[in-house]
Amino acid sequence: MAATAAIKALDLGGINHRVHKYATTSDGAWGPEAVTHMAGAGAVGEQIFKTLVIDVGGTLAVAVIPVPERLSLKAAAAALGLTGKAAMADPKDVMRVTGYVLGGVSPVGQKKALPTVVDDSAHLWDTVFCSAGKRGLEIELAPGDLIAVCGAVVADILA
Repeated sequence: MAATAAIKALDLGGINHRVHKYATTSDGAWGPEAVTHMAGAGAVGEQIFKTLVIDVGGTLAVAVIPVPERLSLKAAAAALGLTGKAAMADPKDVMRVTGYVLGGVSPVGQKKALPTVVDDSAHLWDTVFCSAGKRGLEIELAPGDLIAVCGAVVADILA
């Protein structure tokens, strides 16, 4: 398996992680599909995090939250110290700026480092899962390592 930018970034940083691969058949429900497949690795939905790119007054940023949850755009913007109207980023901008395809956007190893906030529920787990930068590929790592490698802030950003 070819290493994605996310996997390369973790390897370069010497960050302990495990890669999980599964066959993806989804045409848009990638988070729930990851939950279904990662259950086989002993994970639960709240332990599997999705990467959302938001646009706050023209500034793109990343919010990382558990798959089953909904994001509070206002809380994410506030946690990052951004002002302006917050909305989900245009999918074309997401792919251009992160270097990843939708459904495979990782908070790690993005083409352009964006301000990042990770929901504080990540600390409830010994390990969390997030996209490895490709659909059907998940990284398992300690939440503190995810936060550190992303240079993220931590806050309650759930709706």
